[in-house]
Amino acid sequence: MNAPAALFESSISNLTLLSRGKVRDIYEIDNNHLLIVTTDRLSAFDVVLPDPIPGKGRVLTSVSNFWFNKMEHVIANHLADLKLEDVIPNQVERVQVSGRSIIVKRLTPLPVEAIVRGYLIGSGWKDYQHSGAVCGITLPKGLQQAQQLPEAIYTPSSKAAVGDHDENISFAQTVPLIGLEIAEQIKKISIQLYREAALFAKQRGIIIADTKFEFGLDNAGKLYLIDEALTPDSSRFWPADQYQVGISPPSFDKQYIRDYLETLDWDKTAPGPSLPKEVTEVCAAKYAEAEAILTH
Repeated sequence: MNAPAALFESSISNLTLLSRGKVRDIYEIDNNHLLIVTTDRLSAFDVVLPDPIPGKGRVLTSVSNFWFNKMEHVIANHLADLKLEDVIPNQVERVQVSGRSIIVKRLTPLPVEAIVRGYLIGSGWKDYQHSGAVCGITLPKGLQQAQQLPEAIYTPSSKAAVGDHDENISFAQTVPLIGLEIAEQIKKISIQLYREAALFAKQRGIIIADTKFEFGLDNAGKLYLIDEALTPDSSRFWPADQYQVGISPPSFDKQYIRDYLETLDWDKTAPGPSLPKEVTEVCAAKYAEAEAILTH
């Protein structure tokens, strides 16, 4: 049986397309529900590349749903009870998005990305080298690249418009945006989600170095986990058996693509360069491996 074709862009004739993001297409079902389709598009350096990663959207959906269900004891999520056949009568269109789409409650997204870091890597490592702190949080002296932090830290960012970069902000700066009660709730829940997920994943052989959560409110002010959760796109996953302090470990995410792009003469502005088939296949295999390790 042939693998399904990669999906760069969805098309559903009976629903109104509300937005096409870097990866997700969002459709209106009714006043209370949305359909979110996770395509195989890949963005790097904030540019959507012309070549999709086959199966990536299905993997992200599967991994996200796994964590949504596993973490329901911590916080409710945005998944709704409707089925795909309830909202897409056309079978061809339904098959196109099957396994890569979710029907969700229509909530008000909060303008803060909740980032939790358990290891010193990426922009956090650069920040620490420069200032001895990560996003204003002072850390012990003498830590090395990729070292586990004494405890997980919460380093939120403000959500940017499409095409702009998110901006790291302090916890105090989130309070005027969302109110003290919600700000404290998000911080506490985000750290709990990360700790529980990191413990589970490590037992399976994956280190979750850091991750990003998004939240939304219903009309009654109840908080929900939305968007995606603990996927290779919203997190940094490392194979535990290849982890060592002092280097940037290999990962299960699109870092492989970023590393490839760094070898090209490309100025990181649109349009992005085409990817060789072997590069997209290696990337697809990394996503699929992460899903298999975590969810099976």
